[in-house]
Parts: sequence; structure tokens; C-alpha cells
Amino acid sequence: MHTPEALAKHYIPYNAKFLGNTEVEAPKGTEVVKDAVRKLKFQRHIKKSEGQKTPKVELQISIYGVKILDPKTKDVQHNCQLHRISFCADDKTDKRIFTFICKDSESNKHLCYVFDSEKCAEEITLTIGQAFDLAYKKFLESGGKDVETRKQIGTLQKRIQELETENSELKQQLQDLEEQLMIAHVPPVRTNSSSRSPSTDVFDMVPFSPVTPLVPTLASNGCPPPPPTTLPPDIRKDLFGAEPFDPFTCGAADFPPDIQSKLDEMQEGFKMGLTLEGTVFSLDPLDSRC
Repeated sequence: MHTPEALAKHYIPYNAKFLGNTEVEAPKGTEVVKDAVRKLKFQRHIKKSEGQKTPKVELQISIYGVKILDPKTKDVQHNCQLHRISFCADDKTDKRIFTFICKDSESNKHLCYVFDSEKCAEEITLTIGQAFDLAYKKFLESGGKDVETRKQIGTLQKRIQELETENSELKQQLQDLEEQLMIAHVPPVRTNSSSRSPSTDVFDMVPFSPVTPLVPTLASNGCPPPPPTTLPPDIRKDLFGAEPFDPFTCGAADFPPDIQSKLDEMQEGFKMGLTLEGTVFSLDPLDSRC
């Protein structure tokens, strides 16, 4: 159906609907395939009743195997190597259905893959058969070395994929550690007023007290405060340079004689008032206590 070069150097693409895969007990057999088809068809009817559509895939067939890809993104969903495919057949009762059984490389279980192709089911089955014939001829020509080489390549590709996954995980861990270090170096923000020094007020200033002398402290930016203002040596003088006036501490020679006599009279009256402490006084002339 196809030229040997097309299957050996390239691949033959087909579009189909992928019903899925399911585990089977035997690596080959018509009844084994029929059971798998019935099971996956039943699952498809349930998904259709739930509103899910059967996904479309692209098949790439070559002497190296059958690849199942997403038709839009070209992402490989399954890579079934040809030497692991043990059985391939199309459904004679339903011309749209074809299947093949492949041994999984990780679990070593036999999985049956079921596809739905409206026009190419039989052609796809024959294309896989032709790829088998060409692969077997190349095996005889190379004396089995080609198969061993493909096995080694497959093992190396699997190891490369594992290393890439491990590398991505290590990069994520390194990024998390860098973020934690950045958070650890950020200084904490003071949000609680209790963290402020008790010797400062709301504005981080030292409260003023006329009793205690002011002690110079460093500013919040670390700079020293300006030097304090020096007071004049004679603090007993007022704004105009005169002595503060206190009438009770002044001596007799501080006033003229007439003013001093008035002050003496006032002082005598003050003393008489102290001797009459407790006496009731009244401004009513008729009051007998006057």
C-alpha cells in the first residue's frame, strides 16, 4: 500500500477517534479484542450521555511503531513501539473500529487500544501489517542489531525524560529557597506601639521635664543632636535685666517712708485679723454681735 521509504524514513499519518485503552489478559486473540471493544464502547456511550465527546487523535505509523498524538498541538500521548505490538485487527462487524494490543514498557501489562475511523479502519490495519513486514526484513538483514539499537535508544530517551523532570523539580526548589532568603533579609516593620522605647512619646521624641535635666540622645537616623542652648549666667534677672519684685522679701530700706508706713499699717491689720480667728462678723448695724 505504501512505499518502503515512506514507512522506513518517514511515517504514514491517519486521523481517527480514540475510544481509549484497557488492560487485557492475553497478548492476542479475536475474543480478547472483542471484549475490549465492547467495554470501551459502553464507556463511550456513558461519556456521550454526560455530554463528553470522543477525542480525535493523529496516528503516525512507521517501522518503529505507532505514535498517538494530539492533532492540534502534536503532543505525543502514547508511543507504542512496533516490537511491543503483539496483535492488530479490525472489527468485521463494525467497519469503523480497529484495534491493536501493545505491552506497556513500564507496567509490562498488555493494553488494547481501540480506535474509530469512518473510512480508513481497514487501511490503517493493513498499514500496520506492512510496517511489521518491513521491520522484520530489516531485522533479518541486520542480524538483530537494529532491534537492540532501538531498545538502547528507547532506554536512553526514557532516561533523558526522567532527568529533565528531575531538573525542573530542582529548579523549582532552588527558586523557593531564593524567595525564602529574600524574605529573611527584609527588616521587620514596626506596627505595634509597644515596640517603641518607653522613654519616647508618640513622635519618637524625648518628653520634656523641667525637673530633670535633658540628656542628649541620638536621632532616629543615627545623627547626633544639635548642641543645647546655653542659659545666661544670671538667671535671677527678668527680661529687662532687673531683679524680680517680691513685696514680702523686700527690706525696709527698699521703700520711701510714706509707703513704708502704709505697709506697716497693713501688716498690723493683718496680725489683728489673725487674732480674731473664729469670730463671726456681720454688716447689719442692728446685729448685737457686731
